[in-house]
Amino acid sequence: MIRVLIADDEHLVRSGLRRILETAGDIRVIAEAGDGSAAVAATARHRPDVVLMDVRMPGMDGLTAAERIPAEAKVVMLTTFDLDDHVHRALRAGAVGFLLKDTSPRDLIAAVRTVAAGNALLAPTVTKRLIAHYAEQGPAGTAAARRRLDTLTYRERQVVRAVARGLSNAEIGRELSLREPTVKSHVSRALAKLGLANRVQAAILVHTADPAGEWRP
Repeated sequence: MIRVLIADDEHLVRSGLRRILETAGDIRVIAEAGDGSAAVAATARHRPDVVLMDVRMPGMDGLTAAERIPAEAKVVMLTTFDLDDHVHRALRAGAVGFLLKDTSPRDLIAAVRTVAAGNALLAPTVTKRLIAHYAEQGPAGTAAARRRLDTLTYRERQVVRAVARGLSNAEIGRELSLREPTVKSHVSRALAKLGLANRVQAAILVHTADPAGEWRP
């Protein structure tokens, strides 16, 4: 069972999200919070697998709260706007996902399952803008990103490139003929070598190194 905490300052939003998620069968909403401070406290108390966190809340906002939540809880930011400054700060805070509030019920449930399984996600519009942003860093940014990726082994580079394509560990394993635990180990080692917090940050690094989609391990 996937344990979820919902943090949003609007009661109707929290109720709606709860109703959607609890139709899934394998997801249970264990707590709700109306602001960032309450979300941090509830995370420490209930230890959810996934936190759905609104960006804009009174008092402590969702971005500040995300910075204070341990990495064991996978934070997915929710907002009505795909604002670049929010996305960048959320990723620096260690959030593993970013969804717009108009995400369909089916996609919301899929998103929770995805991050609970250890994968990362971004709404398609957010992904496009991130890739465009990092592609604009120019040759110096591309060269620096490639130097970082060159510190990885050949297999780690293969795995990280697959992560950047949005593949899960199971999908990477099938593509590279590796056992899923082996893929997980490669991902963990690569993130540690690169000094990255999660798979989203790894994907951004690959896109920075490969704005034209031509880089190969």
